[in-house]
Amino acid sequence: MKPLTINSLPYAYDALEPIISKQIMELHHDKHYAAYVNNFNLALEQGKISSFNYNGAVMHDLFWNNMRAPIDNNLPPEGMFPDFEKFKAEFSAAAVTVEGSGWAVLWKTENGLMIGQLEKHNLLGLNGAVPVLALDVWEHAYYLDYLNDRKGYIEKWWSVVNWDDVKKRI
Repeated sequence: MKPLTINSLPYAYDALEPIISKQIMELHHDKHYAAYVNNFNLALEQGKISSFNYNGAVMHDLFWNNMRAPIDNNLPPEGMFPDFEKFKAEFSAAAVTVEGSGWAVLWKTENGLMIGQLEKHNLLGLNGAVPVLALDVWEHAYYLDYLNDRKGYIEKWWSVVNWDDVKKRI
């Protein structure tokens, strides 16, 4: 494996305000995400494997690109989801019910799209499923803005989803 690099955000730290604050983005990107990248690279230098840190970096890169500046009534392109409100409700329910720290994820599989959860960053054993939309529901992703209101964070997050990025991945 090759060392990872800390990728820049595809937008300014304050681009997601008021949904996600500049302060959260700075801490989340520059501390948490950077730690996953740096700890993976350190383990690599020592000849060790660090799936946790590698997967954390991969999921955050997806998460950053799955978002852009907020839009009221942000909807996916026509036909992307036959029943968007049903999809949104199912994905939101998956995000709200992640036990502890983790992710809600839309997966592309050989049988089509599937909504699921990841505990922590556990991407092992996915057997070819590829994440195309990821919502970070670790507390560090929202706590300074929403305290313990994960559901409120999730509801507002829909206005920053970058549907062009998701469509490209599907």
